[in-house]
Amino acid sequence: MSHDSQESLPAHATGSLDDGPVDSSLHVVETFDVEPPYVPGEDEIAGLDGFPDRFLDRELSWLHFNQRVLELAADPGLPLLERVRFLAIFASNLDEFFMVRVAGLKRRIAAGVAVRAASGHLPREVLDSIWDAADQQMSAHAAVFVEQVVPQLDAQGIQLVRWDDLDKDEQKQCKRLFKDRVFPVLTPLAVDPAHPFPYISGLSLNIAVLVRNPKTGKERFARVKVPPIFDRFVSVGNQRFVPLEDVIGEHLKRLFPGMEILQVHTFRVTRNEDLEVEEDDAENLLAALEKELLRRKFGPPVRLEVEESIDDRVLDLLVSELGISRSEVFRLPGPLDLRGLHDIADLPREDLKYPAFVPTTHSQLAEVESASPVDVFKAARRHDVLLHHPYDSFATSVQRFLEQAAADPHVLAIKQTLYRTSGDSPIIDALVDAAEAGKQVLVIVEIKARFDETNNIRWARKLEHAGCHVVYGLVGLKTHCKLAMVVRDEPDGIHRYTHIGTGNYNPKTARMYEDFGLLTADPAIGEDVAHLFNNLSGFSRNASYDELLVAPDSVRDGLVEQIHAEVAHHRAGRPARIRFKANSIVDEKIIDALYLASQAGVPVQLLVRGICALRPGVPGLSETIEVRSVLGRFLEHSRIFWFGNGGQPVAWIGSADLMHRNLDRRVEVLVRLPGDDLVASVVEVLDLAFADDAAAWELGADGEWRRTDGNVHLQDQLVERQRRRR
Repeated sequence: MSHDSQESLPAHATGSLDDGPVDSSLHVVETFDVEPPYVPGEDEIAGLDGFPDRFLDRELSWLHFNQRVLELAADPGLPLLERVRFLAIFASNLDEFFMVRVAGLKRRIAAGVAVRAASGHLPREVLDSIWDAADQQMSAHAAVFVEQVVPQLDAQGIQLVRWDDLDKDEQKQCKRLFKDRVFPVLTPLAVDPAHPFPYISGLSLNIAVLVRNPKTGKERFARVKVPPIFDRFVSVGNQRFVPLEDVIGEHLKRLFPGMEILQVHTFRVTRNEDLEVEEDDAENLLAALEKELLRRKFGPPVRLEVEESIDDRVLDLLVSELGISRSEVFRLPGPLDLRGLHDIADLPREDLKYPAFVPTTHSQLAEVESASPVDVFKAARRHDVLLHHPYDSFATSVQRFLEQAAADPHVLAIKQTLYRTSGDSPIIDALVDAAEAGKQVLVIVEIKARFDETNNIRWARKLEHAGCHVVYGLVGLKTHCKLAMVVRDEPDGIHRYTHIGTGNYNPKTARMYEDFGLLTADPAIGEDVAHLFNNLSGFSRNASYDELLVAPDSVRDGLVEQIHAEVAHHRAGRPARIRFKANSIVDEKIIDALYLASQAGVPVQLLVRGICALRPGVPGLSETIEVRSVLGRFLEHSRIFWFGNGGQPVAWIGSADLMHRNLDRRVEVLVRLPGDDLVASVVEVLDLAFADDAAAWELGADGEWRRTDGNVHLQDQLVERQRRRR
């Protein structure tokens, strides 16, 4: 249910100053037949310069996204524990935003790279706006928690209390917990001439303690780290919880015997935790990345959160020792670090959560009479299968596809990309089983997947030890595409079966992330995917594909050409329309192409979960463009690119968002859906999202997002449809 910007926002880039395309070669799939083709003239392109503010700032747009998450937390119409979950998601999202995006801005300012963004803002101007917006959001976040959610939890018998609210028996229980488990772990670090100011690790929760020696009268500062290995909120029974720092703070005399405890304050530091691995290190990428992961812990600070009651002297010391500016200090009511609310949201109170949901097996993969699982290969030969997770089960489709391939004696080879996967991944186990059974197994592991680097290094080594061929993609590019291919020896020859998806091969997130995946035996698609795997594992740089668009070679230009084709269709009187669904839309070339299409009169609908730099509804520029955002119990993660194509609609799905990093610095894949029925399936989702009664947010020409009056939620409709099918 995470809405982070990890893929999130929210999931979920290292900077807006992107490098140019790595390879300019191009082969665009012809999905249309337009005579004459439309090519925008110089006057049309120059006319866009008459709208100098046509691009919204991407960083501020991301903050708007997290504001929508916060609005869900404040929504009294949602189940209470789901609102608690959204409070935790908001906190996690903002942490990553500071660690990556704010850190990147500060890095550019420090380096003197003061280039204006497409929005027209300098990095310093953007940073100043971020401080103001983030301060308001963090204060609103704390207020929703303290003033709304805590009292409503209390009314439901779930109490989040502070130390003074505990009765004597509860305090005794906490005292025993402190003595037996917490105290042995704590390490007080004093600051004096013999003890320098301690290093404060990023995202750790800390207690600042001011103590006084009663004999000398001298005051000293000390820091105590709240151990992250314990539950953030300590249960004292009867669904009552107290913050762990309260328990520690009340027993500090055990840590500083003979000293007077004068002041106790909690604080938290966020650091730059984005990785920078030099490509010269690519030949020994694992070692270079492991070294960089150690360095990540010591990145410069970018934010200091303190309780609003903190003493000015203690705050001055923290600001001075951390080398942080006052604008980067955020004073908030306690408790700090509400990521721990995930534990509260996980409480077994189903009456306070969304109704239980269990994915079902896709109808084309479901067992009919036999109790044994369907043969995925036979099913894929009969008909292309378009999976829609989490409504369609990942376990009985993609996971079963790979597990059957590993066990099938007719399978000769399995090739797969891995960007993120779960800690106990059955996908990894299937690949290991296949290699140990003597099959050729190639795995493209992207070990530079942000915040999953350590996990991916571990999986890469496990796969290597099992005999898999493990490679790390192309120098200078992240391999972000979601591909799996099985090569099978059948009576009539060798056949390829492919899966191309919009989401990661992660069974856990597949239950929370909304994604599409194509399972097909189409020989043309299989041929393209085979060539792409050869490009990724060998020295080939073939950029020509018949059924795929592949970044950095052809995704941007391929989509732009199809946008232009819609203009030609419209001018010729044929049906023309553009409908995209993505996590983020930032790329200026694609946005300008959409503006030109709108100026020509082509209707454009964009469903964007996170960042949108396009400004819709501007007279003379984007009057026919509508932008919506849907957030809910599942993270909207799929990417769809649909074109009316003169009455013969085509649709592409794949891994690419419309951002510089995806189009220029990653290997991304879009596949054209083979078959009108599959195209119609994605249209159904878009129709529901843009219905007049749909619950969503709409982006205005002023750059502000506003909730619609609709009360019919896209995800609720899809859940109900799935239940009816079951």
